[in-house]
Amino acid sequence: MSRIHSFNTGLEAKFLSHASIVFYRKGFRYRKHCATLPGKPDIAFHKQRVAVFIDGDFWHGYNLTRLGKRPPNLYWKIKIEANMRRDRRVSRELRKLGWRVLRIWEHDVERHHLIVINRIIRALDKVRPQ
Repeated sequence: MSRIHSFNTGLEAKFLSHASIVFYRKGFRYRKHCATLPGKPDIAFHKQRVAVFIDGDFWHGYNLTRLGKRPPNLYWKIKIEANMRRDRRVSRELRKLGWRVLRIWEHDVERHHLIVINRIIRALDKVRPQ
């Protein structure tokens, strides 16, 4: 567990290596792991009030029961379910503060990073301050 990082993961670095250039060219500025917001979003666009979380499939329970993938033991089941409850609570808190929350799955970043970048851009364009 000590080698598992909650931020600055390889997945985030890989995604931001592609996305940061696009965000910058479009005029969007962001902060990584903003500690002043609930849940410390992986990417926070303050002007547009958009918070982006890049969630690992295993750690955040992607299709945990539907796909028949079960954690190896009870400890992991409890841990993952707690992560899922926390994700819902954090998203709710951010929405109450007026933020739009985007949750991006690990497999989407790995397979379709351009689609994910466009999804974030569309969300940012919808709330771009005039």
